[in-house]
Parts: sequence; C-alpha cells; structure tokens
Amino acid sequence: MSAALIDNSDPLDRQNGKLLKIIEVLMRRVEQVTDDGGAAYAHFERAVILEDQISERTRDLEHALDLLNDSNAQLAQAIREAERARSDLANAIETIQEGFALFDSDGRLVLHNSRFGMYMPDLVAELRPGLEFADYVRHASQSRFLELPDMQSRGDWAARRMQLHQEKHVMFNLNLTGDCWVQVSEHRTRDGQTVILQTDITDIIRLERRERGKLLDDQAQLIRATLEHIDQGVCIFDRSGQLRGWNQNAGSMLSIPISRFRVGIEFDVILRRIGSDFEIEGGLSAHDIAVWVGAQDRRAPLRFYMRSGTHKTLDVFARQMPDRGFVISFSDVTAERAAARALAHANERLEQRVRDRTLELEDALAKAERANASKSRFVAAASHDLRQPLSAARLYLASLQEELASADHRVLMDKAQRALTSVEDIIDALLDISRLESGHVEVDVTHVPLRRITDQLIDEFAPIAAIKGLDLRYVPCGAMVESDASYLRRVLQNLIANAIRYTPSGKVLVGARRQGRNLRLEVRDTGPGIAPADQDRIFQEFHRLDAHVSAAEGMGLGLAIVDRACALLGHPLELRSDLGCGACFSVTVPLVSVARSGPEIRGVGGARARASLEGRIVLLIENDPDLRHALTLLLRGWGADVVEAGNLLEALTQLADLGLSPDAMLVDYELDEGVRGPEVIARIIARHGVIPARIITGHLVAEMHAHCRAAGLEVLPKPIDPAELEVFLKAAVG
Repeated sequence: MSAALIDNSDPLDRQNGKLLKIIEVLMRRVEQVTDDGGAAYAHFERAVILEDQISERTRDLEHALDLLNDSNAQLAQAIREAERARSDLANAIETIQEGFALFDSDGRLVLHNSRFGMYMPDLVAELRPGLEFADYVRHASQSRFLELPDMQSRGDWAARRMQLHQEKHVMFNLNLTGDCWVQVSEHRTRDGQTVILQTDITDIIRLERRERGKLLDDQAQLIRATLEHIDQGVCIFDRSGQLRGWNQNAGSMLSIPISRFRVGIEFDVILRRIGSDFEIEGGLSAHDIAVWVGAQDRRAPLRFYMRSGTHKTLDVFARQMPDRGFVISFSDVTAERAAARALAHANERLEQRVRDRTLELEDALAKAERANASKSRFVAAASHDLRQPLSAARLYLASLQEELASADHRVLMDKAQRALTSVEDIIDALLDISRLESGHVEVDVTHVPLRRITDQLIDEFAPIAAIKGLDLRYVPCGAMVESDASYLRRVLQNLIANAIRYTPSGKVLVGARRQGRNLRLEVRDTGPGIAPADQDRIFQEFHRLDAHVSAAEGMGLGLAIVDRACALLGHPLELRSDLGCGACFSVTVPLVSVARSGPEIRGVGGARARASLEGRIVLLIENDPDLRHALTLLLRGWGADVVEAGNLLEALTQLADLGLSPDAMLVDYELDEGVRGPEVIARIIARHGVIPARIITGHLVAEMHAHCRAAGLEVLPKPIDPAELEVFLKAAVG
C-alpha cells in the first residue's frame, strides 16, 4: 500500500508529510476498534513496527538526499572546471604563434584559433564547429589567396590535399599571394582526431633564397676555379649550342686564342676550327659531331680522338646535361699514345722472345720425349732380346731336368730354374715400369672373369708357398669385373709374390669381398707387418724394407708397379698394416656380375699330374733357333712329336711332305719379313681345319694383345712357363 501511496519522485518533505498522515490515520483507527481477543494490541504492535520501518526509510531517504546534494555539488564543480579548462584551452591555442585546428574522428571541426584563418581571410566565415574536413578543403582550394603551381588546377589541388589527408603524418608548404609561405603540418591522434598546425615560414623561405643565391655565386666561383685547375680542357654549351663556360686549357689544347672565346659563340665556330687543324679518328667526321649536337632526342655520350700531326693527340668526350645542354672535355693523351706505342713495340719484342723460347722448349720437350721413347723402345727391345735366350735356357733346363737321376743335381737344377725365374721377373718389372713411366700406356678395359686369373695365379704360386712352408689359402670368386686383364693379373701377381716373399711363416690368404657395385680384392699375410711411417715408401721404386732379402728375390719394383697400374686403371689401392700384425693389400675394382663360386676355403699345393702327349703332333714355328730347339727338346721329352719350322713356308712344306695335320700349334708373333703369327695360324687353319693354337712372344704391348684378341688367339709370354705350356697342351689334346 505504501508503494502505492508514496511516490519516490516526490520531494522528501512531501514524502515525510504523507508518511505522518498515514501514521496518524492508522493510530486513530486502532484506538477506535475494540477487540476482546487482543486484536487491538496486535494492531498497535504492527503500527509500532511500521513506524520503525518508516523511520529507517526516512533515514535512508535523508542519506540519499545528502548524497544527491553532494553529487550535484560535485557535478556543478566539474562543469565549472570543464568550462574553465575549455576557456584555458581556447586561450592557450589562441596564444600560440601557429594556426591551430582540431577535427574529430568523424572529420568535423571541433575548435580552432584565430590564426588558423588569418592566411586565407575569405575562409574565416566558413570556420565554425561542425565543418566537414572535405568542405574545409573545398573552400580552401577556392580561396583567392592560394597560389597554385604551374599546370595545376584548383580541383587537382583539392584532390591532392585530400590524398595527403589519408596519411597519419604529413607536412607540406603552401604558397600564398604576396610571396607568402605557410608550412602545414597534419597529424593523426590515437583516437582518430586530426590536428593541423599552420606556420608562417615566409622569412625562412626568403632567407633561404638569399643564401641559395649567395651559394650559387660561391659555387660558380668554385666551379670556375676548379675548371682552371684541372688538366682537361672544358667547354660548356647550352641547349641551343651556344658557349656558356670554358677554361684556359681548352683554348690552349685547341690552339684558339682566349680572346676568341666569348659567351654566346656557336659550337659550329669551334667545330670549324677543329676540322681545319685536327684529324678526327675513330670513324667519325665533323658532320657526325654536328649531327650529335643538333639531335633533339636524348644523346648518348660521344667519344673520339683528334690528332694534330704527330705531336698532339686529344681524347674528346662529350656528354649531355639534364637541361639538354652538353659539356665537351679535351684530354691531352700524346704522352700516353707514345707510351702505348712503346709498350706495343716492347710487347712485340717480348712475344717474339716468348715464341723463340717456346720453340726452344718445344725442341727440348721433343728431345725429352724422343729420349723417353728411345728408352722405352730400348727397354722393350732389350726385354725381348733377353726373353729369347732366357726362354731357351728355361726350356733347356726343363728338358734336362727330366734326364737327371741324382737328387743333388735336381736341387741344383731347381735353383737354376729359380734364378732364371728371378731374372725373368726383373725384366718384366723393368718393362712394366718403363711402359707406365712413358705416359703412353693404353689399357683395354673389358669384362674380365676374375677366377680365370686367380686360379692360374694360385696354381703358379702354390709350389713356391709350399717350399717356404706357408699355408696359401684361396677363396674362389666367380665374379666378372671391369678391368684390363693383363694389368689386373700383373697387380695380383705382384701382391701375392710380395706376400709370399716377405712372410717367413704362417699363411697367405687371397680372396674377395663385395662392396655394393664394387669388388674388393684382398691379399692378407701373417708377416712382420709394415710400420705406418714406411707405408708410403714401400711403393717407391727399388725400395725394400727387408735389407736381408737377396736381389734374386726382387729389386723393390713389384709394389711400384702395383701402385702405378692401379692409378692407371682407376682402381683404389689400400694398405692396412702395423708392425707385428701382418699386412692386407686391397684393390677395389668395378663389379659386372657375380657367378656362383665355391664357398669353401681350399688349401693349394702339390704338383699336377702330367698329361700324356704320346703320339700327339705339335707344330712349332719360331724364328729363333735356340728357343725353337729348346722348345722341341721339352715337348719331345713330354712324348710329343714336334714339327719345327722357322717360317710359314717351311711349316707348310713339312706338313705337306709328311701328310700330317698337327694337334696343336705354337707360333711366334713376329716372324721374319714382318710376317705376324695370327696370319700364319689363319693360313694353316684354312688348309688343315681348326687346330688349337697359342701365340708365343716377348712383345707384350697393347697393340699385340689387341691383334691377337681380334683373331681369337691367346698369348704365352716369353720366357715361356712350362707349366702354362703344359696346361695348354693338356687342354688341346683333350
């Protein structure tokens, strides 16, 4: 009910009056009502409680009224302070020397000072709060006090001004009538408002003009002094081709009196003087220069030389300036030209000396190459000449060995055979070193079956290892590798021989390991090992670590040959060893394919069973009588019937007389009168059918191997190894 009777919007006095009236009515009503059950007291009690509530409400209302009064007083104070601050701000911006204006974030004018409109008086009437910035720019662009640059309309100026307004911070100069200048600075505040400051810079601009004029005068004097002190002659022309500046060196170089130089003379006058006294070089003429001067488009720099007799040469350089004028400089290069001519003469003399020296060096190189070739030919010829008697000696010894019954005599025969073998090895090593040093070695890289080489080498070295009491072990490998068969065999032969020679006891292991697309061929031994400090020296010629090894066992050429042959073939060579730990030499060769190979490690040793040649006919064609006789004795000792001849005609005659066809042929590669073994074999096969044949020769050169390989023939090198000869004959007679 109280909520309906009391209006909170009424003043407190009115509300209090209403409450007192209500209390009075309630009290009167309580007194008039009679209630025997104590209802009157209950009404009285409720009235008292209501009175307390009314009193508390009254106090709250009084407190709220006090707070409201304080708030009203504070608001009034804040309004007074805001008005005072606004007045102070207006007074402050009015006192500053620049024009000031503030636009809100919506682009409306908030306030400005009187100086903001003083630069454009016809704009003052439009400057009032709420003015849009675009309207302000439009009015300013139409002001009669605004001076616009050439070729710029008032609309263009307004568009440019609105474009600048998009920047957060911008500054530009405004040109007004009466040669007045105002610098306008416009900045954006954090809340998006725009502050504009206008500063009168007329005095600064005028002072700058005076200083610039003074500076230009000083610069002109400085330029004049510079022109007079440089070595070049300089002439400056304007865009119409009239002279505007020069220095004394220009007159001196052109031989024109200084009195003839004056401002405004045409370039044609100077050009005529140049054409009469100078000869223009470089394919240009006076007309070409005049065309360059009169060109209307942009001119590229022009350079040419002028010569007056033989005593003066000028370097002329002309360049266009930004205002389409041009500058021409003249440099006296007479001394430089003379020095260049002298240098050219000196160069010619030097080149002649270089040519003469080159010819001398070429002659010396040719002599050295001829000497080297002569040495190689000598070594090859000597090796061939030595191989013939060595081969005969070995064959004689082999045939005698069959006839010896005494064990002592057989021992002596074995020693003689080993001595001849050592001599043969030394000759082969010298020939290999000679070929490798010559630099003209040709290799024939083909697909080489590795087992064909290793099996032969193991069979060759097994008896030697057995004599020393060494366990020579071999891991067969049927891989196919890319290499030169002859050089690869020589490399492995030297490595195995080296291992056997320097291993006093234990074993030597020959095998291969696959590494991706390569095959690593290894020769391991249980010898004394090689110290790291000596591992490079052992590959040098005639260098042996074991001084107690006799010359008959090698001259220190084996590893040198291995090193150079591997380098020639491109096969990496590696040594892993240390003192007391044996040694492992390895050669890595490209792998073609791998065939099945026996996984077992087999020991080798012992002698092969000799093939029976009883009743077999062997044709021997050899033009060296001693070697032919020795071979005949050996073959007949093995039970063969030998038809021996010195040439093709003799062989064909004997075969025809006997009415026989041979079971096998041994033919020397190089016979008399330039006849070659492959052609001889082809003639005999054409008459008697296919017959197993071997070429025997001491000329182990690449051309010989290529010739024999093309004919499908294999080679038995001299000195002939009886074991290899026996293997061939065994296969031939089947």
